[in-house]
Amino acid sequence: MNAPSPTDGPVFGVDIQSGDVRGDAPTYALVILRPDDGDEGEAGVERDAVSRRKLRRLIEEAEPTRLAVDNMYELAADKNALVGFLRSLPAGTDLVQVTGANRPEPLSRVAQRYGVPYAKKPMKEAEAAARLAHRNVGQRVTAFGDTTTVKVSRGRSAGGGGGWSDDRFTRRIHGNVRKAAREVESDLDDANLEYEKEVTEKYGGLSNAVFTVEARPEDIPVSNTRNGDVRIEIERERRDGIEFEPLVKRRDHVVVGIDPGTTTAAAVVGLDGTVHDLFSSRTSDTAELTEWLIERGRPMLVAADVTPMPETVEKFRRSFDAAGWTPESDLPVDEKLHRTRDHAYENDHERDALAAALFGVDDHADQFERIAAKVPPKLDREAVIARVVSGEESVEAVVRELTDDGADEEDEQEHEERELTEEERRIRDLEAQVGRLKEHTEELEEELEEKENEIREYERELSDARKKERREARERREVNRLERRAERLERERDEAIAENEELHEKLARLKTLWKLDHSDFSDVAGDRDLVAVKTIPQFTRDAIDRADDAFGLAAGDVIYLRDASGAGTSTAERLAETEPRLVLKNGNLSEEADAVLFDHEIPVAPADPVTIQEVDELAVARESEVEEAIDDWEDRAEERRREQTESMMDRVISEHRADERLGGEGA
Repeated sequence: MNAPSPTDGPVFGVDIQSGDVRGDAPTYALVILRPDDGDEGEAGVERDAVSRRKLRRLIEEAEPTRLAVDNMYELAADKNALVGFLRSLPAGTDLVQVTGANRPEPLSRVAQRYGVPYAKKPMKEAEAAARLAHRNVGQRVTAFGDTTTVKVSRGRSAGGGGGWSDDRFTRRIHGNVRKAAREVESDLDDANLEYEKEVTEKYGGLSNAVFTVEARPEDIPVSNTRNGDVRIEIERERRDGIEFEPLVKRRDHVVVGIDPGTTTAAAVVGLDGTVHDLFSSRTSDTAELTEWLIERGRPMLVAADVTPMPETVEKFRRSFDAAGWTPESDLPVDEKLHRTRDHAYENDHERDALAAALFGVDDHADQFERIAAKVPPKLDREAVIARVVSGEESVEAVVRELTDDGADEEDEQEHEERELTEEERRIRDLEAQVGRLKEHTEELEEELEEKENEIREYERELSDARKKERREARERREVNRLERRAERLERERDEAIAENEELHEKLARLKTLWKLDHSDFSDVAGDRDLVAVKTIPQFTRDAIDRADDAFGLAAGDVIYLRDASGAGTSTAERLAETEPRLVLKNGNLSEEADAVLFDHEIPVAPADPVTIQEVDELAVARESEVEEAIDDWEDRAEERRREQTESMMDRVISEHRADERLGGEGA
């Protein structure tokens, strides 16, 4: 936010003339400087002695750009009272302490330094303060930040609506508060202002809405109002203490080197040869370069690297009313390179501008030292050097002018007062009594105002504390919510990782299954003499069904029973339906199961002689060992069938003999 210029309106200078701000109601010497449009820099002057109440009224009416004092506590008894006074100032009015910040200098010294007339009289001190502030001398006093609170609330109690029912009356008030809050929000949006909003929902609408706006009150298109059901209050955010801001940044006297052309370059160098900044551009104009130079100092010497000085450089010199410098002949490139060897630059144009400035400083170095040696310690040496170099004045003349107080005391002629008549004495006494009563009234009014300010301050602090508590509660809720979300996300992450690992394992098993169950398994196995083996953990119908669902059981499979015990006829029948090529078993089959498998001519062999390499439910075995197991079973089966045939023949013969014996006995 740019501070208002002193030329935008009047400047008030104030000094206590009588009384004490901490005790009796003071009277102030007031000087008003009004800028004269016809003669820039001069101002019309008005002088008056006013009470504190009248001073405040004049400030409110005239809205001066600056209210200048030599000590801010001439306007308030303490810090809290000063904050209240600052809050009462119009939006565009700055309180300026012209003597500095926390450690102010004597006003006489500051006035002498800047050539402002001064005398040790309240009216003269007030005028000196006004003129210094008009020249941008001093520190802006502030107790508020750039954040403003706009509060929309009820203008009356929600209870007691007269002829209205309580519900209707309350609903109307809260509805009007909501409507006003929406209008304020719309105004803030139209002004492109950043803000935060807090609302309190109540029956029928809102009881209040608080907007925290990142702007000063004068930039907010809303004003304090109270209209029936709704009240709008605007209050700036108070800082922790009183702060000071310079009216303008310090701008030292500098030497400027300029290299004109298609690419314009400039260099800013201090009087001691310190390089402050460099500039170059193909598109900038004179105004842009001038503004850039002003931001970096007050040029007192403008230099070029060629002679005569180019017209463009000469225009800059004249615009700053500075002295000029050019070399006796154009500076050679090797000399410019040598002089600028210790400094960084981006192109040849910046190098040429920098070389011109540095050679200009070198050429005036002895003169700068001679002038500085003659300047008294209390004066600004650079200011004297600048005036001597650019104005071609003698050192003695400049020092004499700056040390001249310019404020001779006015001769006061003594005269004898005539003796007053009785009526005149009565009038004088009554006027004095009226004056005392007015002063007492003003004092009481000021005391009442201070109490009201104190109450408002307590209310504001209470509101701030409540707002802080609500904000902390919101933050705690938000932290808890984020912590819960983080925990949930961590759980989901862990579950996803586990699921991913499970899927990778399943994919690996599926790849293995594909290799083992592929129709071209011989291509996969190559010459490694391998055959797929499908594993069933237990010899039960459920285990067989699960294996069939998981990887399928087909005719010609080699089945491996990890535990072959316990199976009955139906289980053996279920396995036989798959028509396996070979069943390898751990443990002993039941007689029923063994008989079923044998009847279906399904080879069954112990698993131990066969080398089985398991992969989960899948496995591989050597083809040669499988063939050996089948051949062995064939041998055993042939023997078993022969034994069964012999047993059957023995039984038939036995039965035949028994029949013959029974027939003989019957004959």
